Amino acid sequence: MTTDKINSISEDEWQLRCDLAACYRLFVKYGWTDLIFTHLSARVPGHPNQYLINPYGLLFHEITASNLIKVDFDGNVIAGNYPFNDAGHAIHSAVLKVRPDINVVLHSHTRAGMAVSCMKGGFLPLTQHAGEVRDLICYHKYGVAEDNPEECDKLGSDLADKWLMIMHNHGLLSAGRTVSEAFYFLYVLEIACKVQVDVMSTNAELIYPDQGSMDVLAGYNVPNIDQLNDAVTRSWSALIRMLDIQDPTYKT
Repeated sequence: MTTDKINSISEDEWQLRCDLAACYRLFVKYGWTDLIFTHLSARVPGHPNQYLINPYGLLFHEITASNLIKVDFDGNVIAGNYPFNDAGHAIHSAVLKVRPDINVVLHSHTRAGMAVSCMKGGFLPLTQHAGEVRDLICYHKYGVAEDNPEECDKLGSDLADKWLMIMHNHGLLSAGRTVSEAFYFLYVLEIACKVQVDVMSTNAELIYPDQGSMDVLAGYNVPNIDQLNDAVTRSWSALIRMLDIQDPTYKT
Protein backbone atom coordinates (compact mmCIF):
# COMPACT_ATOMS: atom_id res chain seq x y z
CA MET A 1 0.00 0.00 0.00
CA THR A 2 1.36 3.43 -0.89
CA THR A 3 2.10 6.13 1.68
CA ASP A 4 -0.80 8.23 0.37
CA LYS A 5 -3.23 5.36 0.86
CA ILE A 6 -1.89 4.67 4.35
CA ASN A 7 -2.29 8.34 5.27
CA SER A 8 -5.93 8.21 4.13
CA ILE A 9 -6.76 5.40 6.59
CA SER A 10 -8.49 6.48 9.77
CA GLU A 11 -6.70 6.13 13.10
CA ASP A 12 -9.20 3.48 14.21
CA GLU A 13 -8.72 1.43 11.07
CA TRP A 14 -4.93 1.63 11.32
CA GLN A 15 -5.01 0.40 14.92
CA LEU A 16 -7.28 -2.45 13.85
CA ARG A 17 -4.90 -3.30 11.00
CA CYS A 18 -2.01 -3.45 13.46
CA ASP A 19 -3.98 -5.69 15.83
CA LEU A 20 -5.06 -8.05 13.04
CA ALA A 21 -1.54 -8.23 11.60
CA ALA A 22 -0.28 -9.01 15.10
CA CYS A 23 -2.79 -11.85 15.30
CA TYR A 24 -1.45 -13.33 12.06
CA ARG A 25 2.07 -13.25 13.54
CA LEU A 26 0.78 -14.93 16.72
CA PHE A 27 -0.69 -17.73 14.61
CA VAL A 28 2.85 -18.32 13.35
CA LYS A 29 4.32 -18.25 16.84
CA TYR A 30 1.83 -20.75 18.23
CA GLY A 31 1.96 -23.07 15.23
CA TRP A 32 -1.61 -22.51 14.06
CA THR A 33 -0.82 -21.87 10.39
CA ASP A 34 -1.63 -24.06 7.37
CA LEU A 35 0.66 -22.79 4.58
CA ILE A 36 -1.24 -19.88 2.94
CA PHE A 37 -4.62 -21.23 3.99
CA THR A 38 -7.05 -20.28 6.77
CA HIS A 39 -7.89 -16.66 7.35
CA LEU A 40 -8.51 -14.02 10.01
CA SER A 41 -10.81 -11.07 9.45
CA ALA A 42 -11.91 -7.85 11.14
CA ARG A 43 -14.82 -5.54 10.35
CA VAL A 44 -13.71 -2.09 9.18
CA PRO A 45 -14.59 0.64 11.72
CA GLY A 46 -17.38 2.81 10.39
CA HIS A 47 -18.06 0.44 7.48
CA PRO A 48 -20.09 -2.50 8.80
CA ASN A 49 -20.27 -4.21 5.38
CA GLN A 50 -16.50 -4.23 4.82
CA TYR A 51 -13.75 -6.28 6.43
CA LEU A 52 -9.98 -6.72 6.44
CA ILE A 53 -8.42 -10.08 5.57
CA ASN A 54 -5.09 -11.56 4.53
CA PRO A 55 -3.85 -11.27 0.93
CA TYR A 56 -4.27 -14.74 -0.55
CA GLY A 57 -0.86 -16.18 -1.33
CA LEU A 58 1.17 -14.63 1.48
CA LEU A 59 2.43 -16.67 4.40
CA PHE A 60 1.27 -15.40 7.77
CA HIS A 61 4.71 -14.11 8.76
CA GLU A 62 4.51 -11.80 5.73
CA ILE A 63 1.27 -10.15 6.82
CA THR A 64 1.56 -6.49 7.83
CA ALA A 65 -0.90 -3.76 8.72
CA SER A 66 -0.50 -2.14 5.32
CA ASN A 67 -0.83 -5.20 3.08
CA LEU A 68 -4.10 -6.46 4.55
CA ILE A 69 -6.83 -6.16 1.93
CA LYS A 70 -10.24 -4.56 2.40
CA VAL A 71 -13.23 -6.42 0.97
CA ASP A 72 -16.97 -5.77 1.00
CA PHE A 73 -19.68 -8.37 1.56
CA ASP A 74 -20.30 -8.56 -2.19
CA GLY A 75 -16.72 -9.69 -2.78
CA ASN A 76 -15.34 -6.44 -4.15
CA VAL A 77 -11.76 -5.56 -3.16
CA ILE A 78 -11.99 -2.00 -1.85
CA ALA A 79 -8.28 -1.61 -1.08
CA GLY A 80 -5.25 -3.80 -1.59
CA ASN A 81 -3.16 -5.35 -4.33
CA TYR A 82 -3.97 -9.03 -3.83
CA PRO A 83 -6.92 -11.39 -4.28
CA PHE A 84 -8.70 -13.01 -1.35
CA ASN A 85 -9.40 -16.66 -0.64
CA ASP A 86 -12.92 -17.42 -1.93
CA ALA A 87 -13.69 -19.87 0.88
CA GLY A 88 -12.41 -17.31 3.37
CA HIS A 89 -14.74 -14.65 1.98
CA ALA A 90 -17.67 -17.05 2.18
CA ILE A 91 -16.99 -18.02 5.79
CA HIS A 92 -16.15 -14.60 7.20
CA SER A 93 -18.86 -12.62 5.44
CA ALA A 94 -21.42 -15.24 6.50
CA VAL A 95 -20.56 -14.72 10.17
CA LEU A 96 -20.17 -10.95 10.05
CA LYS A 97 -23.50 -10.53 8.24
CA VAL A 98 -25.58 -12.32 10.87
CA ARG A 99 -23.78 -11.08 13.99
CA PRO A 100 -23.46 -7.28 14.09
CA ASP A 101 -22.05 -7.61 17.62
CA ILE A 102 -19.06 -9.51 16.20
CA ASN A 103 -16.18 -7.62 14.60
CA VAL A 104 -13.49 -10.29 14.35
CA VAL A 105 -13.52 -13.86 13.02
CA LEU A 106 -10.56 -16.27 13.23
CA HIS A 107 -10.43 -19.65 11.47
CA SER A 108 -7.80 -22.34 12.04
CA HIS A 109 -6.83 -25.79 10.75
CA THR A 110 -4.69 -26.98 13.67
CA ARG A 111 -4.01 -30.67 14.27
CA ALA A 112 -5.69 -30.65 17.65
CA GLY A 113 -8.67 -28.62 16.48
CA MET A 114 -9.21 -30.83 13.45
CA ALA A 115 -8.77 -33.97 15.54
CA VAL A 116 -11.49 -32.94 18.01
CA SER A 117 -13.70 -31.85 15.11
CA CYS A 118 -13.62 -35.48 13.89
CA MET A 119 -14.63 -36.99 17.24
CA LYS A 120 -18.24 -38.12 17.51
CA GLY A 121 -18.20 -37.37 21.22
CA GLY A 122 -17.18 -33.80 20.52
CA PHE A 123 -15.45 -31.44 22.91
CA LEU A 124 -15.05 -32.95 26.37
CA PRO A 125 -15.14 -31.05 29.71
CA LEU A 126 -11.81 -32.46 30.89
CA THR A 127 -9.79 -29.43 31.94
CA GLN A 128 -10.00 -25.98 33.44
CA HIS A 129 -9.46 -24.54 29.96
CA ALA A 130 -12.35 -26.62 28.64
CA GLY A 131 -14.61 -25.39 31.41
CA GLU A 132 -13.81 -21.76 30.66
CA VAL A 133 -15.14 -22.01 27.09
CA ARG A 134 -17.73 -24.76 27.56
CA ASP A 135 -20.76 -22.52 27.09
CA LEU A 136 -19.27 -20.52 24.21
CA ILE A 137 -19.06 -23.49 21.80
CA CYS A 138 -21.33 -24.67 18.99
CA TYR A 139 -20.90 -27.20 16.18
CA HIS A 140 -21.26 -27.07 12.40
CA LYS A 141 -21.63 -30.07 10.10
CA TYR A 142 -19.03 -30.20 7.35
CA GLY A 143 -19.86 -28.54 4.05
CA VAL A 144 -17.93 -26.74 1.31
CA ALA A 145 -18.52 -23.01 1.76
CA GLU A 146 -17.12 -21.73 -1.54
CA ASP A 147 -19.90 -20.84 -4.01
CA ASN A 148 -22.47 -22.38 -1.69
CA PRO A 149 -24.95 -19.82 -0.29
CA GLU A 150 -26.89 -22.49 1.60
CA GLU A 151 -23.74 -23.62 3.42
CA CYS A 152 -22.93 -20.01 4.33
CA ASP A 153 -26.44 -19.47 5.68
CA LYS A 154 -26.12 -22.65 7.74
CA LEU A 155 -22.77 -21.48 9.11
CA GLY A 156 -24.30 -18.23 10.32
CA SER A 157 -27.38 -19.89 11.82
CA ASP A 158 -25.31 -22.58 13.58
CA LEU A 159 -23.17 -19.94 15.27
CA ALA A 160 -26.33 -18.34 16.69
CA ASP A 161 -25.28 -16.54 19.91
CA LYS A 162 -22.05 -18.52 20.47
CA TRP A 163 -18.47 -17.32 20.14
CA LEU A 164 -16.60 -20.50 19.24
CA MET A 165 -17.39 -23.11 16.63
CA ILE A 166 -16.05 -26.61 16.10
CA MET A 167 -16.46 -27.19 12.37
CA HIS A 168 -16.79 -30.95 11.92
CA ASN A 169 -13.95 -32.54 9.92
CA HIS A 170 -12.52 -29.07 9.30
CA GLY A 171 -11.23 -27.02 12.20
CA LEU A 172 -12.06 -24.24 14.63
CA LEU A 173 -13.62 -20.79 14.37
CA SER A 174 -13.50 -18.01 16.94
CA ALA A 175 -15.43 -14.75 17.05
CA GLY A 176 -15.03 -11.64 19.15
CA ARG A 177 -15.78 -7.97 19.46
CA THR A 178 -12.06 -7.25 19.23
CA VAL A 179 -9.02 -9.07 17.89
CA SER A 180 -7.86 -9.61 21.45
CA GLU A 181 -11.12 -11.26 22.49
CA ALA A 182 -11.32 -13.58 19.48
CA PHE A 183 -7.66 -14.58 19.94
CA TYR A 184 -8.12 -15.30 23.64
CA PHE A 185 -11.16 -17.50 23.03
CA LEU A 186 -9.34 -19.45 20.34
CA TYR A 187 -6.23 -19.84 22.49
CA VAL A 188 -8.19 -21.36 25.37
CA LEU A 189 -10.11 -23.68 23.04
CA GLU A 190 -6.94 -24.77 21.24
CA ILE A 191 -5.19 -25.66 24.50
CA ALA A 192 -8.24 -27.63 25.65
CA CYS A 193 -8.33 -29.51 22.33
CA LYS A 194 -4.61 -30.35 22.56
CA VAL A 195 -5.01 -31.79 26.05
CA GLN A 196 -8.11 -33.75 25.01
CA VAL A 197 -6.22 -35.37 22.12
CA ASP A 198 -3.21 -36.08 24.35
CA VAL A 199 -5.27 -37.64 27.13
CA MET A 200 -7.43 -39.74 24.82
CA SER A 201 -4.35 -41.08 23.04
CA THR A 202 -3.22 -42.73 26.30
CA ASN A 203 -6.39 -44.83 26.62
CA ALA A 204 -6.26 -44.07 30.34
CA GLU A 205 -9.46 -43.85 32.35
CA LEU A 206 -10.62 -40.23 32.32
CA ILE A 207 -11.20 -38.05 35.37
CA TYR A 208 -13.90 -35.41 34.91
CA PRO A 209 -14.13 -32.29 37.11
CA ASP A 210 -17.31 -32.01 39.15
CA GLN A 211 -20.25 -30.26 37.52
CA GLY A 212 -20.37 -27.41 40.04
CA SER A 213 -16.77 -26.41 39.41
CA MET A 214 -17.26 -26.52 35.65
CA ASP A 215 -20.36 -24.36 35.97
CA VAL A 216 -18.29 -21.75 37.81
CA LEU A 217 -15.56 -21.86 35.17
CA ALA A 218 -18.13 -21.52 32.38
CA GLY A 219 -19.05 -18.08 33.69
CA TYR A 220 -15.52 -16.71 33.49
CA ASN A 221 -15.43 -15.88 29.79
CA VAL A 222 -19.03 -15.10 28.92
CA PRO A 223 -18.69 -11.71 27.18
CA ASN A 224 -19.73 -8.75 29.31
CA ILE A 225 -21.74 -6.29 27.26
CA ASP A 226 -19.95 -3.32 28.84
CA GLN A 227 -16.29 -4.36 28.78
CA LEU A 228 -13.75 -7.00 27.83
CA ASN A 229 -12.67 -9.68 30.27
CA ASP A 230 -9.62 -8.53 32.24
CA ALA A 231 -7.76 -11.70 31.20
CA VAL A 232 -8.31 -10.73 27.56
CA THR A 233 -6.87 -7.23 27.87
CA ARG A 234 -3.95 -8.19 30.09
CA SER A 235 -2.86 -11.16 27.98
CA TRP A 236 -3.19 -9.21 24.72
CA SER A 237 -1.06 -6.37 26.08
CA ALA A 238 1.60 -8.91 27.06
CA LEU A 239 1.53 -10.52 23.61
CA ILE A 240 1.90 -7.15 21.88
CA ARG A 241 4.88 -6.31 24.09
CA MET A 242 6.46 -9.61 23.07
CA LEU A 243 5.89 -8.97 19.34
CA ASP A 244 7.20 -5.42 19.61
CA ILE A 245 10.43 -6.75 21.09
CA GLN A 246 10.86 -9.75 18.80
CA ASP A 247 9.65 -8.39 15.44
CA PRO A 248 7.64 -5.16 15.20
CA THR A 249 7.41 -5.33 11.37
CA TYR A 250 3.76 -6.38 11.67
CA LYS A 251 2.98 -2.70 12.23
CA THR A 252 4.44 -1.55 8.91
